[in-house]
Amino acid sequence: MSQPYNHTKATLALAKASFRSITRSPSAVIFTLAFPLIFIIVFGFIGGGGIKLDVAVAPGSDLNNPVINALEKTSVIRLTKNDTQENIDKSLEKGAYDALISVEKNPNGLPAYFTNVKYTSASLTNGNVLRSVLNDIAHQLNTVNQKPAVTEIRATTVTGRLHRTIDFILPGQLGFSLLSTGVFGTAFIFFALRQNLVIKRFFATPVRRSSIVLGEAIARIGFALLGALFIILIGHFCFNFTLINGALTVLNMLVLATIGVIVFMGFGFVVSGLAKSESTIPPISNIITLPQFLLSGTFFSINAFPAWLQPISRALPLTYLNDAMRKVAFEGANLWDVKQQILIMLLWGIGIYAVAVKTFKWE
Repeated sequence: MSQPYNHTKATLALAKASFRSITRSPSAVIFTLAFPLIFIIVFGFIGGGGIKLDVAVAPGSDLNNPVINALEKTSVIRLTKNDTQENIDKSLEKGAYDALISVEKNPNGLPAYFTNVKYTSASLTNGNVLRSVLNDIAHQLNTVNQKPAVTEIRATTVTGRLHRTIDFILPGQLGFSLLSTGVFGTAFIFFALRQNLVIKRFFATPVRRSSIVLGEAIARIGFALLGALFIILIGHFCFNFTLINGALTVLNMLVLATIGVIVFMGFGFVVSGLAKSESTIPPISNIITLPQFLLSGTFFSINAFPAWLQPISRALPLTYLNDAMRKVAFEGANLWDVKQQILIMLLWGIGIYAVAVKTFKWE
């Protein structure tokens, strides 16, 4: 009596064979491991911070005064005037703001204003730059035309967790790795399977179409997670990448990586369906990946982009994956804390897989 066909065994066999082919693919290794690792090493050795100083203006601060006006005209200063005190305090602790400034009128006359500055130990380098900028502004205001003193600077420092460049760069490179694996890897493999008539041969067997897709998905997710774990560990042990809750943080990042690569595989299915030949896969894939790579906060915060460009950046799924990764790694957020980012990625996944169903071709 013949045994019933085991679809689970077939799925796992396909996954095993696909995983072997991925590990032997130079392009898969380069995009998943080599490129992100090169960027991490470069930025890990560079260290330091950015060229912009983010300064929050305290709620209730006087806004119409020479100090604020001078800061607004200083190109390296980026002022935020409408944030809440609660968010400012949290941002100071993690180095998202380099300082908090509050300007108040002196009821006794001279100096005309008191400028209260609260720096953070989480951003020591930028704090020192800002201190020089403020001292220069105060000197100019207090000595121009021999006028009486305009302002007196009073400074304090709050304790915060040191925010390194690697803490920003590594999650972005991890997101880039997942995006490349999901889009390029899926597009090339399914186009090749279709072009070489492998899928057609599968149809002559009892293997279900779902087993083919699931087997490939398991292999690609497994490879992506191994790559993600490798990148995280290299960043942590070689460049002090912050994992605030240790192994739990790593686990949460891998869950986010799984969600990310599943969403990005949907783009790969769309590309493989649209491509007419293998040579058309790279340009179509680049149309999808390059804007996200450049605009999703991979290298720089999207707050540094022009105001008209920021809504575009905030519409991209990689932006939310990068943001969730950074919150989990550096701020110690759990998955529930980044539920908004996860929800938006899932909505992207639903939308892109709906398109994939319409465009994907088996033959």
